[in-house]
Amino acid sequence: MASHDFDVLIVGSGLAGLSAALQLAPTHRVAVITKRQIQDGSSNRAQGGIAAVLANDDSFAAHIEDTLVAGAGLCDLAATRFVVENAPKAIAWLRALGVPFTLEGEQLHLTREGGHSARRIVHATDATGAAVQKTLIEVVRATPGITLFEHHTLVDLITTRKLGLKGQPRCVGLYALDEASDNVVTFRAPHTILATGGAGKVYLYTTNPDTATGDGIAAAWRAGCRVGNLEFVQFHPTGLYHPHEKSFLISEAVRGEGGRLLLPPSAGGTRFMPQHDARAELAPRDVVARAIDFEMKKHGLDCVHLDISHQGPEFLHAHFPNILAHCAALGIDITRQPIPVVPTAHFTCGGVLTDLSGRTDLAGLLAVGEVAYTGLHGANRLASNSLLECLVFARAACAHIAQAPVRALPALPAWDDSRVADADECVVISHNWDELRRFMWDYVGIVRTDKRLERAAHRIALLQDEIHEFYAHFQVTRDLLELRNLVQVADLIVQSARLRRESRGLHYSRDWPDMAAPAAPTILVPALR
Repeated sequence: MASHDFDVLIVGSGLAGLSAALQLAPTHRVAVITKRQIQDGSSNRAQGGIAAVLANDDSFAAHIEDTLVAGAGLCDLAATRFVVENAPKAIAWLRALGVPFTLEGEQLHLTREGGHSARRIVHATDATGAAVQKTLIEVVRATPGITLFEHHTLVDLITTRKLGLKGQPRCVGLYALDEASDNVVTFRAPHTILATGGAGKVYLYTTNPDTATGDGIAAAWRAGCRVGNLEFVQFHPTGLYHPHEKSFLISEAVRGEGGRLLLPPSAGGTRFMPQHDARAELAPRDVVARAIDFEMKKHGLDCVHLDISHQGPEFLHAHFPNILAHCAALGIDITRQPIPVVPTAHFTCGGVLTDLSGRTDLAGLLAVGEVAYTGLHGANRLASNSLLECLVFARAACAHIAQAPVRALPALPAWDDSRVADADECVVISHNWDELRRFMWDYVGIVRTDKRLERAAHRIALLQDEIHEFYAHFQVTRDLLELRNLVQVADLIVQSARLRRESRGLHYSRDWPDMAAPAAPTILVPALR
């Protein structure tokens, strides 16, 4: 079996992973391991932009306050201040790399999104993530010191505890499935950064790509790391509702630039957000998503409408060219027609517990981006703080690695599959995947109850038994690895939700409708510890 030695392993090729790779490459031998192609992932799909205080009439204090308000009392103040105050430096770094942000004259054009009290969203029209990723990928491919391993799926982390070694447990590498050879490859390094993104694919409807299967969260949990706040899954209020569209997002910026949410003509065609919140369409995402969910259930609707047509064709072509073109291809002319939208699973606010350097509980293992729980997002993420978190914590993680002492590493055993067979019931994997995503959508979605969570927990336990047996007796495949991780993360989401006896932010329970005091994060500790 193949094996590789590097200074740093980075699992994931989104903004967090590529940012870290570029900053480490001058002094470290870096491997970027990604299970599809380098451009696949959630970062590439981000439309709105990156939040940063750059205008004279804005302030760090205002950005911090907006983040704390959106987070419903659960944001960590130190983490929030750290991210906000480092935002301008992060934007400057991207501009120096050549990211083509939208300008107004010679200055960056700043837009506004829900929950923000000022215009502070730096963007590249309505395809910011794609523009950033395209630039970074080009630089990564031209940078010596970075080796890219595409189509390699994380199997598990390798720790000194698993090797039976004494002393402080450390991460010393990982196993990854190489799809080209269908073999499990060993990677060894003193530092591993998880930048694997979130777990949106645990739900039936999501804006996330197929890669978002919670791989890093599940692997870190199995390795003994704590996780936090996984009950807080953000449902984006405005996913495009169309029978031929899988997971296209209608950016928050559409509402930031005056888009209005309306009931369909069959239900009166009236605007409804002012009846739910004084901030109307500019309320934080959890508020807007629950309002849409309420109106859909009240009127028996499949979707509601988002209307931006009053801004006119010239404005829409300039600000939302990709959304306009995508909708037009489906027969929706947003210059004259409203856009049918529905809430859809979008962002995992919790994750692997880290400090302000991105360090997890396990020495040698760091986590950056959506995979991590830093305390920034609290009970609900403020729009456009996610790409910012990737940039700021990637830099912090690299600074920690740069100062770390050189350590000798133990020899790592090759992956042992001598006692397993080829799977002859792959249909079980697809059926279990489908069942999981459907009951998570029905029982652990925007509105929850104790009974729904109990039912979900029961079904997850049955699936875990089946998948454990399958994993133990058959050769690993990407589908099996992803299903194993999704079921593990689903279990952590449900455990966390059952512990929260209140409604706060993205977690709304009919059985516990009030907000409790004092506010406290939900931290789960693996039995391994």
